[in-house]
Amino acid sequence: MLGMKQAIQAFMKRPTTWIGIITAVMFQVIFSAIWMTGYNGVTDRIDQLRIAVVSEDQQMGPQIAAGLEQNLPFNLSVNYPLEEAKQLLNERELQMVVVIPADFSQQAASAEGRASLEYFINESNPALIKSIMSGAASQITAEVNKQAVAAGIQSLLIQSNMPEAQAAGAAAGLSERVTTSLQSTNVVQGMNNQMVPMMMVLASYVGAMIMGMNLEQSGMAVSAAVSKWKRFAARTVLNVVAAILVSLIGSSLLVAFGGQIEQGFLHMWLFQLIFMLTFIFVSQMFLYVFGMAGMLFNIIALSAQLVSSGAIVPRELLSSFFIKLGDVLPATYAVDGNMNILFGGPSAASDALSLAVIAVIALAISALAVLLKRGAVVSMPAVSIASKRSGS
Repeated sequence: MLGMKQAIQAFMKRPTTWIGIITAVMFQVIFSAIWMTGYNGVTDRIDQLRIAVVSEDQQMGPQIAAGLEQNLPFNLSVNYPLEEAKQLLNERELQMVVVIPADFSQQAASAEGRASLEYFINESNPALIKSIMSGAASQITAEVNKQAVAAGIQSLLIQSNMPEAQAAGAAAGLSERVTTSLQSTNVVQGMNNQMVPMMMVLASYVGAMIMGMNLEQSGMAVSAAVSKWKRFAARTVLNVVAAILVSLIGSSLLVAFGGQIEQGFLHMWLFQLIFMLTFIFVSQMFLYVFGMAGMLFNIIALSAQLVSSGAIVPRELLSSFFIKLGDVLPATYAVDGNMNILFGGPSAASDALSLAVIAVIALAISALAVLLKRGAVVSMPAVSIASKRSGS
């Protein structure tokens, strides 16, 4: 029986022990490097969030819209009709729509009236969007109040020729009459549902990574008896079957735990099947090309996708590099489609098509890697024997 010291020495002589330690270290290095650079400067890009101001008031409306465009740190547009703006909001092309009602000037100038600005926010977004836009609504209301004060003073002075001090007193009351009417579309029912898109991406890609690693080891073990193309075909069939089973279990568990699914279970299952299969093909592509060293690229891909997909922080706030990186990674389309199906929004068909294209490309690259490799790969038992001989 070996003592503790000898047991530790035995462990340290095994290559798998060092691989495990190095993998743990690489997780720290990769996640630190990608997340610290990916989220750097997020708060400085607030001007990339798009807000549409729809003015139905022909008196103060254009003046208010112009003032907001000059004074607020957002990308404001004033040229959209209301229905088009709502459609763009639903498609996440806009982060908020501000409506100045047709009777705004009349209510703001009235002695007893109360003017209201209407705000529309699409909650089918990362939670940070709602937080930022809710704060922006308060900021916009405060800014409009200032403009209403100035307009009120001018109107009172012109129309009633009252003394300036009296006009200022009247305007002080006017400044409290512009209120906020905030309306949310595609409402998310609780933080547990809000986190589902990120959870599904994380669980699916990590599961695909680990499954791929074990299939790679199984392929190495049977390489002496099974040709490379039969191994490739067998793995592809197993991947499809696994994707069907895993996605069915995942979607069923979501329903069992009371998850919000606006577009129905069937849409959820079929979409999860598509992105699960894409994750499997992409993660195994690295293993086909680089062997077990491909797991390092899978760790990089996992970290990059969590940052660039928009599951945590809106993609609009990321740097151009991470936005472009997200455009070619499958998690971006998985998150977008999940939000549409779970919380509401447009059809997820375009996201499913993008995922299918990525899956086909990954499968083609994997097939090319098989074509260029030798027919046989050294099996795991052979590696073990070789390591024992070298140790002796």
